[in-house]
Amino acid sequence: MVLETRLISRLNYEMYLYLNALPTRDIVTAGAEQMRLLTTSASNARHSRFMWTVLHFILATIPLGAAHAQDNEDCLMCHEDPELVGERGGRDLPVFVDPATFSASVHGEFACIDCHMDLDGVELPHDEELEPVSCAMCHDDVAAEHESGPHGKWAKDPLSPSAACESCHGVHGVLGASDSESPVSSARVNDLCAKCHKSAVRQVGPSPHGEVGADGPAASCVACHTGHAMSAPVTEVQQVETCGACHERQARDHSVSLHGRAAASGDDLAPNCTTCHGDHEIKRKTDLTSPTSTMNIPNLCGRCHHEGTEVSVEHDIPQDRIFENYSQSIHGEGLFMRGLTVTAVCTSCHTSHLILEHTDPRSSIARENVARTCTVCHSRIEEVHVKVVEGRLWEEKPHQIPSCVECHQPHEIRREPSSLMGAANRDCMRCHSDPDLLMEGDGDPVSLYVDEAAYNRSTHAGVACAQCHTEVNPQLERSCDAIVSKVDCATCHAEPATLYRTSLHGLLAADGDPDAPSCLDCHSKHATEDQRMPTSPTYPMNVPELCAKCHRQGETAATRMDTTPVNIVESYAMSIHGKGLMSSGLVVSATCTDCHTAHHPHRADDPESTVNKLNIASTCGTCHHGIEETYRESVHWTDDPEKADDYPTCEDCHSSHTITRTDAEGFRFRMMNQCGRCHEDEAETFFDTYHGKVSRLGSEGAAKCYDCHGTHDILPTDNPESRLSRRNVVETCGTCHPRAHLQFAGYLSHATHHDKDKYPFLFYSFWFMTALLTGTMTFAFIHTGAWLWRLLRTKDQWIQHKLAKEERLYQRFSKVHRIMHLVMLVSFFTLALTGMALKFSYMTWAQALSVVLGGFYTMGVLHRIGAVVLIALFAFHVSRVFRGKKESGKSWIGYIFDSNSLMFNLTDIKQVFESIRWFFGRGPRPHYGRFTYWEKFDYFAVFWGVFVIGSTGLILWFPVFFTRILPGWSVNVATIIHSDEALLAVAFIFTIHYFNTHFRPDKFPMDPVIFTGRVPLEELRHDNPAEYEELMANSSIEEIEAKLVDPVSKRWERVIKIFGFSALGTGLTLIALIVYAMIFGYR
Repeated sequence: MVLETRLISRLNYEMYLYLNALPTRDIVTAGAEQMRLLTTSASNARHSRFMWTVLHFILATIPLGAAHAQDNEDCLMCHEDPELVGERGGRDLPVFVDPATFSASVHGEFACIDCHMDLDGVELPHDEELEPVSCAMCHDDVAAEHESGPHGKWAKDPLSPSAACESCHGVHGVLGASDSESPVSSARVNDLCAKCHKSAVRQVGPSPHGEVGADGPAASCVACHTGHAMSAPVTEVQQVETCGACHERQARDHSVSLHGRAAASGDDLAPNCTTCHGDHEIKRKTDLTSPTSTMNIPNLCGRCHHEGTEVSVEHDIPQDRIFENYSQSIHGEGLFMRGLTVTAVCTSCHTSHLILEHTDPRSSIARENVARTCTVCHSRIEEVHVKVVEGRLWEEKPHQIPSCVECHQPHEIRREPSSLMGAANRDCMRCHSDPDLLMEGDGDPVSLYVDEAAYNRSTHAGVACAQCHTEVNPQLERSCDAIVSKVDCATCHAEPATLYRTSLHGLLAADGDPDAPSCLDCHSKHATEDQRMPTSPTYPMNVPELCAKCHRQGETAATRMDTTPVNIVESYAMSIHGKGLMSSGLVVSATCTDCHTAHHPHRADDPESTVNKLNIASTCGTCHHGIEETYRESVHWTDDPEKADDYPTCEDCHSSHTITRTDAEGFRFRMMNQCGRCHEDEAETFFDTYHGKVSRLGSEGAAKCYDCHGTHDILPTDNPESRLSRRNVVETCGTCHPRAHLQFAGYLSHATHHDKDKYPFLFYSFWFMTALLTGTMTFAFIHTGAWLWRLLRTKDQWIQHKLAKEERLYQRFSKVHRIMHLVMLVSFFTLALTGMALKFSYMTWAQALSVVLGGFYTMGVLHRIGAVVLIALFAFHVSRVFRGKKESGKSWIGYIFDSNSLMFNLTDIKQVFESIRWFFGRGPRPHYGRFTYWEKFDYFAVFWGVFVIGSTGLILWFPVFFTRILPGWSVNVATIIHSDEALLAVAFIFTIHYFNTHFRPDKFPMDPVIFTGRVPLEELRHDNPAEYEELMANSSIEEIEAKLVDPVSKRWERVIKIFGFSALGTGLTLIALIVYAMIFGYR
């Protein structure tokens, strides 16, 4: 186009100059002559039509005066009459010209005389007979092409050179081919051709080419019969060029195919496009009547590839009886007898257009490609084949294994593969059945004996020797002489081999580690048995022993690995899995390979390992699937590798090789401790609760972490599904406390008295009891210290009566008093020992004491018995008060505030200050009566203790009942008060009370009066002078004598001393242990 444009510009300029220099009458003649000369000089004759266009343009732009004696309007004065006719060759012809049709045509810009040149300069009206118009005048190349074709021969008319052109394009209304109204447009050309070629067009109609779209047929007549020659594409080259205009890939494939090359070389037997597809009646392959339909492909190809055909005679084709063999194959049977259109046909294997020799590496049936071809249909052949074969080997190392067609003969494929080509087993066994057959390997003799009986029982019984020893060459006298490599198990066992190569074992083997196990370390060479066979080393019952060959303590792998426990195999044997397998014979029990896999073991820190923290849940879930699903929804699950170390997995709680039953002794304790490894703060507060304390003392039945929070289903407490959510907490508590209710569930299980903002009631309760304890004990110790100081400085005042031995003693306490004291002593000791062991449960001595006392359960029973006895004693004492008041005949005021009553009075207050002055040498010893102020304090301390400790103890004993009227946190407060008040009682009794009664210098080492009820009169006069004076003043000698009794027998005295000193020793020991715990073990 660039050349044409430049040429037109040059012609315009030169023609203009030339014509302007001529007289007007010569312009037309000169223009035509100049045009002829210029077009002759053009390099391509097809440019001539552009030259004529230029000429017309120039002629139209230069004033020619009388040269256009006739313009189109002059002609149309006559020819626009529709009834105007002319005569040619004795025939009448219409000569009507429609001005509008002519103006819209491609010739609309031309003058009439441009075609009817003989009328140039002729006066009108012109003669009847005119020279015939020749389209070749402008379209000389098209005319020449048309004349060479079939249309040019039969349409040649001497009287009308343009008659043939007019039959297709019309006369005065010629339109361009791109105009949809043109009869030669792609949308209408088939109708035009059908005027003469009705049959051909009728055949094209239903074909894919005849399918009509928005732009007309998919392929019109002129798409194949191109140009004006309209010759049918009959030769191979013509067909490939013609069909390739649309079917480019198919044409390209065909041109390089065996068929295409044969055709190009002039082979008349070579098929071309129409040979298979037809010409006008082409059908889609989905049409059952199409020759390329799946059902018809064998017959189509069989036209040439059939026994006795010219092709089979003329050409040397490696396969014979192709069509017959195919029809009898499993593919042919599926197609012809069962009508399975999905079965393989010729084109499925050889392709449709790129058919190549099997020796061509590009061929679909080349040895390197045949597996890929077969897997188009047999896509899962690697999984379902008689023996699994790794497809990668087919594609990457086809020489290592037989290709499909070596077992399944082409065109003859049957249900059972043909015998493997090559050496037969019987040939191998001629030598290898000899037990003495040996060879030398690495300097050592290696047996080549194959036990045929064992081989026939193995899983490889149906596998030929040559299928493993692929390098055998049956052409050699000894087929095995060609073997230079070891058997590659991956040939058949692709998946296990792939896993092994990337496993710890495989990587060690790849590094040349001599300790790395290989296939034959676990599987026998020629006697490999199925893992379901009890005699197989890989049978579940035998797997632990198989792995133990390397992993038993002291063996190769065990010495190289840093594992806990070190005796893996022995630990497994004692685990629930090991006992289930080896003791109970449950082959479904997990073995080494169930957790570590058989062929893909890794170190636990390897992300690929099945026992890696991120994968172990899935591994365990293989058997414990429901638990795994529950665990994955819990707060302990994470799939983030960066957080994996912060979250517990199955192994963290259950261990790996020492897994025990959940109901085994000690399991609940291990889980409690396991939770505490991560939840340290919660564990600390848990052990401050009753549940935690008794757990430390050995109570396995007491509630542990997972009794409340769950095991594998632990969820945040704000999750409605959590066991501790408001919706479920009562039910959770109810598993141990059957009558639990929502208020009871308000117990603060992990509360701490250290958090004033969160737990103010606990905080203030603790510090109140702490203040009470420290204040009481501080005052008591000061009082005791001052008393001790004074006694040591006034030894002369009390030493005499201490050393005196009297024959008769004053009966100061009755038998009832002594029994009450004894009962209280025993119950208090019971409560103190069991209570302090619980309070200081974190101390080893407390846990040992629990064991001595019979364990926590027994301690609990003893503690409750002691409490009931003490409360009963308290009630008995109160009843005696009422009876004493009644017998005295006094009013309650008079009875309670009697001078010998235990009620505090003004004398006691006075004596407190007198005692202080005496302690510091500022006055005489007070004149004490029957009961001193410190004895009254001891007495009322018991009242206080029974009330405080007893009431809080009842709340702790019956929390479900009391929390119906009290909030749940009241149990926490009761725990603090009960515990600390008991500690105060124990501390006071075993220190202050012991000193006041037994350890002060004038009584040391023990005052037996509470056990015997007897006291020497001199001692009574010194200790209780007011009582002594009252006795002497208000009693006669007979009355005094009646109150004097003999000392207890030596035997009873010995018993009293043993009991008394045991009690003193027990109390002092307990105090020492408590002090030790407070100083060195307080938590």
